[in-house]
Amino acid sequence: MLNDCFECHVSALRADKAVNFLETASGLSKQSIKAIMQKGAVWVTRNNHTRRLRREGKVLNYKDEIHLYYNKAVLGASPKPAHLIVDKHAYSIWLKPRGMLCQGSKWGDHCTISRWVEQNLIPKRPAFVVHRLDRATCGLIIIAHTKNTTSALANLFEQRAVEKKYKALVEGHFLPADQPVHVETDIDGRAASSEVTLLKYDASLNQSLLDVKINTGRKHQIRRHLSGIGFPIIGDRLYGKADGSTDNDQIDLQLTAYYLSFQCPVSREIMKYEV
Repeated sequence: MLNDCFECHVSALRADKAVNFLETASGLSKQSIKAIMQKGAVWVTRNNHTRRLRREGKVLNYKDEIHLYYNKAVLGASPKPAHLIVDKHAYSIWLKPRGMLCQGSKWGDHCTISRWVEQNLIPKRPAFVVHRLDRATCGLIIIAHTKNTTSALANLFEQRAVEKKYKALVEGHFLPADQPVHVETDIDGRAASSEVTLLKYDASLNQSLLDVKINTGRKHQIRRHLSGIGFPIIGDRLYGKADGSTDNDQIDLQLTAYYLSFQCPVSREIMKYEV
């Protein structure tokens, strides 16, 4: 019986297809291996360069190294669909659902936004992630389709020339309501800046809907900043209550990246997108 999680590494002793080597070494059927290839969990190393191998018919060279990473849970996951907001050809804007990743791993990439775009955008194009959203966060994300556009958009983010706004639902009554609260707490030793404004308070639920504008892009910045000032986001099982518990572990993280504004690197127009 196969384990639910294992790695398989084999050298090509002749010119042949990867599925033929992996069938013998892993105990998996050729059909299973082909499916795993499409999910991004098979890699090949040639001349000290390792990359994903998806083409089942590709013939390997003598002494190529083939790597298969089998994780039943990862390979069995099905991503929720991402929704296209606008296609500008050189880049596109998508609404990423909660649970979809921005970056894959050696165990696969079929649940990433880039792979979703490569498989679903028509006409088909390469997909490059320019910035990231947490797995648990839904919202607007830019995907570039050329290397030049990727570089140009990445420079905008580095120069802090992209305006990003989020909506977060938190427990409690957030005050004051008449002006933004500036949070400047460093994250992992790096400066981090957020502006938080109350949009609405629901007294019956004792919940506040907040608008959050970030001036930096640190890991889990909004979640950590709001938790640090006593207003953890509802559904945040990482930075929620002090004991790590939540009122309902089934509630999704109530954080949405709802607004993007930047100068288009192609047309030079100011683009604004909101959901």
